[in-house]
Amino acid sequence: MEFLGRKLRHELKYYIHPHDYAALRQRLSAVLKLDGHSVRPDGYGIRSLYFDGPHGYALDDKVNGVFGREKYRIRIYNGSDRIIRLERKSKFGNYVCKEAASLTKAEYARILAADFGFLRKAEAPLLQDFYRALAHRGFRPTAITDYIREAYIDEPGDVRITFDKRLAAGINSLDLFDPGLAMAEALPPEKTIMEIKYGAFLPEAVRLLVRPQAHDRSAISKYVICRELGIRHFI
Repeated sequence: MEFLGRKLRHELKYYIHPHDYAALRQRLSAVLKLDGHSVRPDGYGIRSLYFDGPHGYALDDKVNGVFGREKYRIRIYNGSDRIIRLERKSKFGNYVCKEAASLTKAEYARILAADFGFLRKAEAPLLQDFYRALAHRGFRPTAITDYIREAYIDEPGDVRITFDKRLAAGINSLDLFDPGLAMAEALPPEKTIMEIKYGAFLPEAVRLLVRPQAHDRSAISKYVICRELGIRHFI
């Protein structure tokens, strides 16, 4: 499915308890494989720096349930600067679209220093769009999220099932690579976020493994959770 020329996928989110996570993990690991970022059996680290405008577009749109909304973030994996990606996640009702472009460590540092003029003539259209968000809409770094992701993939069915654990928010810095970055627990340890992402339909074999109907769907935004926690720390 496409909307405004973008490929869309379904994205379903759930809070699950430890015993449900253990049972799901056992079933999925026997059939599906972990994705390529995994460095250990329980997954890999994801740290993201989110950007928002002076009026809190991304925050308010999520809280208010706006139909079409988008978020920009810079993401790294396992604390490494080997892969640095700018991502734009757009949401249209129950459908999502994620676009990405690579950044170097030097480019990341320039963006963090508000020296982003080079993006205007970047080759990737996404980087040009990001320039416009920074230059004309006043987007600036607003929150850091950090968690462990365990991701299982079914390539023939275009399905990803992820478990996001130990969600934390950066509270004293907006630099992904700051060695002094302090993190605050954003969710209780017993809360795991499960996300089911798929294309046109969820294959029946995967549906039987995950049993989505047995869990209560939630409108979960790790960005909103961590942004609000960060705001409370500065009040």
